[in-house]
Amino acid sequence: MTVIRYTVRKADGQDIDQAAELFNAYRIFYGQEPDLEGAKVFLTERLSRNESVFYLVWDETSGRTAGFTQLYPTFSSVSMKPVWTLNDLYVREEYRGRGAVQLLMDEARRLASSTGAKGLQLSTAIDNKRAQAVYERSGYKRDEAFYTYSLML
Repeated sequence: MTVIRYTVRKADGQDIDQAAELFNAYRIFYGQEPDLEGAKVFLTERLSRNESVFYLVWDETSGRTAGFTQLYPTFSSVSMKPVWTLNDLYVREEYRGRGAVQLLMDEARRLASSTGAKGLQLSTAIDNKRAQAVYERSGYKRDEAFYTYSLML
Protein backbone atom coordinates (compact mmCIF):
# COMPACT_ATOMS: atom_id res chain seq x y z
CA MET A 1 0.00 0.00 0.00
CA THR A 2 1.32 3.43 -0.95
CA VAL A 3 2.17 5.73 1.94
CA ILE A 4 0.18 8.95 1.82
CA ARG A 5 1.55 12.24 3.09
CA TYR A 6 -1.14 14.41 4.63
CA THR A 7 -1.52 18.04 5.62
CA VAL A 8 -4.23 19.18 8.03
CA ARG A 9 -5.32 22.79 8.08
CA LYS A 10 -8.14 24.95 9.31
CA ALA A 11 -10.50 25.76 6.45
CA ASP A 12 -11.28 29.31 5.44
CA GLY A 13 -13.33 30.94 2.71
CA GLN A 14 -10.85 29.89 0.03
CA ASP A 15 -11.48 26.23 0.84
CA ILE A 16 -15.27 26.40 0.64
CA ASP A 17 -15.63 24.38 -2.58
CA GLN A 18 -13.52 21.48 -1.27
CA ALA A 19 -15.15 21.66 2.16
CA ALA A 20 -18.67 21.71 0.69
CA GLU A 21 -17.93 18.72 -1.56
CA LEU A 22 -16.89 16.63 1.45
CA PHE A 23 -19.71 17.98 3.62
CA ASN A 24 -22.22 17.04 0.93
CA ALA A 25 -20.79 13.49 0.75
CA TYR A 26 -21.00 13.26 4.55
CA ARG A 27 -24.68 14.25 4.51
CA ILE A 28 -25.39 11.70 1.78
CA PHE A 29 -23.66 9.05 3.95
CA TYR A 30 -26.26 9.89 6.64
CA GLY A 31 -29.18 9.48 4.23
CA GLN A 32 -29.72 13.10 3.18
CA GLU A 33 -30.42 14.23 -0.37
CA PRO A 34 -27.45 15.78 -2.20
CA ASP A 35 -27.34 19.58 -1.89
CA LEU A 36 -23.94 20.96 -2.83
CA GLU A 37 -25.16 24.56 -3.04
CA GLY A 38 -26.86 24.26 0.35
CA ALA A 39 -23.64 22.82 1.79
CA LYS A 40 -21.69 25.83 0.50
CA VAL A 41 -24.17 28.28 2.01
CA PHE A 42 -24.28 26.44 5.36
CA LEU A 43 -20.48 26.23 5.69
CA THR A 44 -19.93 29.79 4.51
CA GLU A 45 -22.32 31.01 7.22
CA ARG A 46 -20.66 28.92 9.94
CA LEU A 47 -17.15 30.02 9.02
CA SER A 48 -17.92 33.70 8.40
CA ARG A 49 -19.71 33.95 11.76
CA ASN A 50 -16.98 32.00 13.60
CA GLU A 51 -19.64 29.52 14.70
CA SER A 52 -17.54 26.46 13.96
CA VAL A 53 -14.01 25.31 13.31
CA PHE A 54 -13.58 23.20 10.19
CA TYR A 55 -10.41 21.20 9.49
CA LEU A 56 -9.55 19.63 6.16
CA VAL A 57 -6.99 16.87 5.66
CA TRP A 58 -5.26 16.98 2.29
CA ASP A 59 -3.47 14.24 0.38
CA GLU A 60 -0.24 16.07 -0.54
CA THR A 61 0.45 13.85 -3.52
CA SER A 62 -2.86 14.31 -5.33
CA GLY A 63 -3.79 17.69 -3.84
CA ARG A 64 -7.19 16.17 -3.07
CA THR A 65 -9.07 16.50 0.20
CA ALA A 66 -9.23 13.22 2.10
CA GLY A 67 -11.60 14.22 4.88
CA PHE A 68 -12.81 16.81 7.36
CA THR A 69 -14.01 17.44 10.86
CA GLN A 70 -16.22 20.27 12.09
CA LEU A 71 -16.39 21.32 15.72
CA TYR A 72 -18.78 23.64 17.52
CA PRO A 73 -18.04 25.49 20.76
CA THR A 74 -20.26 25.12 23.80
CA PHE A 75 -19.78 25.41 27.57
CA SER A 76 -20.02 23.36 30.72
CA SER A 77 -21.81 25.45 33.35
CA VAL A 78 -20.78 23.13 36.18
CA SER A 79 -17.05 23.28 35.41
CA MET A 80 -17.29 26.82 33.95
CA LYS A 81 -15.12 25.78 31.00
CA PRO A 82 -15.55 25.50 27.26
CA VAL A 83 -16.41 22.16 25.68
CA TRP A 84 -16.04 21.36 21.99
CA THR A 85 -18.62 19.27 20.18
CA LEU A 86 -17.01 17.21 17.45
CA ASN A 87 -20.17 17.33 15.38
CA ASP A 88 -19.01 16.10 11.99
CA LEU A 89 -16.22 13.77 10.88
CA TYR A 90 -15.90 12.26 7.43
CA VAL A 91 -13.11 10.60 5.47
CA ARG A 92 -13.47 9.52 1.86
CA GLU A 93 -13.76 5.74 1.53
CA GLU A 94 -10.42 5.37 -0.26
CA TYR A 95 -8.61 7.10 2.63
CA ARG A 96 -10.22 5.14 5.46
CA GLY A 97 -7.80 3.04 7.45
CA ARG A 98 -4.88 5.06 6.05
CA GLY A 99 -4.28 7.59 8.83
CA ALA A 100 -6.45 10.54 7.77
CA VAL A 101 -9.06 10.10 10.50
CA GLN A 102 -6.43 10.00 13.25
CA LEU A 103 -4.94 13.28 12.04
CA LEU A 104 -8.37 14.91 12.26
CA MET A 105 -8.98 13.46 15.73
CA ASP A 106 -5.57 14.74 16.87
CA GLU A 107 -6.31 18.21 15.49
CA ALA A 108 -9.62 18.30 17.38
CA ARG A 109 -7.79 17.36 20.59
CA ARG A 110 -5.21 20.13 20.01
CA LEU A 111 -8.00 22.67 19.50
CA ALA A 112 -9.66 21.66 22.76
CA SER A 113 -6.38 21.76 24.68
CA SER A 114 -5.33 25.11 23.23
CA THR A 115 -8.64 26.73 24.24
CA GLY A 116 -8.58 25.42 27.82
CA ALA A 117 -11.60 23.23 27.18
CA LYS A 118 -12.87 20.68 29.65
CA GLY A 119 -12.98 18.20 26.79
CA LEU A 120 -14.57 17.04 23.58
CA GLN A 121 -17.95 15.42 23.09
CA LEU A 122 -19.44 13.61 20.14
CA SER A 123 -22.17 11.21 19.15
CA THR A 124 -22.52 8.73 16.34
CA ALA A 125 -25.10 6.35 14.97
CA ILE A 126 -25.61 3.22 17.05
CA ASP A 127 -24.82 1.04 14.03
CA ASN A 128 -21.67 2.97 13.02
CA LYS A 129 -19.30 0.44 14.58
CA ARG A 130 -16.33 1.59 12.52
CA ALA A 131 -16.58 5.14 13.87
CA GLN A 132 -17.12 3.87 17.41
CA ALA A 133 -13.88 1.88 17.17
CA VAL A 134 -12.00 4.98 15.99
CA TYR A 135 -13.35 7.08 18.86
CA GLU A 136 -12.59 4.45 21.47
CA ARG A 137 -9.04 4.01 20.10
CA SER A 138 -8.63 7.78 20.46
CA GLY A 139 -9.54 7.67 24.16
CA TYR A 140 -13.23 8.60 24.01
CA LYS A 141 -15.47 6.83 26.51
CA ARG A 142 -19.07 5.91 25.86
CA ASP A 143 -21.33 7.76 28.29
CA GLU A 144 -23.04 5.33 30.61
CA ALA A 145 -24.01 7.87 33.26
CA PHE A 146 -26.41 10.06 31.28
CA TYR A 147 -29.19 9.59 28.77
CA THR A 148 -29.36 11.98 25.85
CA TYR A 149 -32.77 13.37 24.91
CA SER A 150 -33.78 15.35 21.85
CA LEU A 151 -36.83 17.42 20.99
CA MET A 152 -37.31 17.65 17.25
CA LEU A 153 -39.17 20.72 16.02
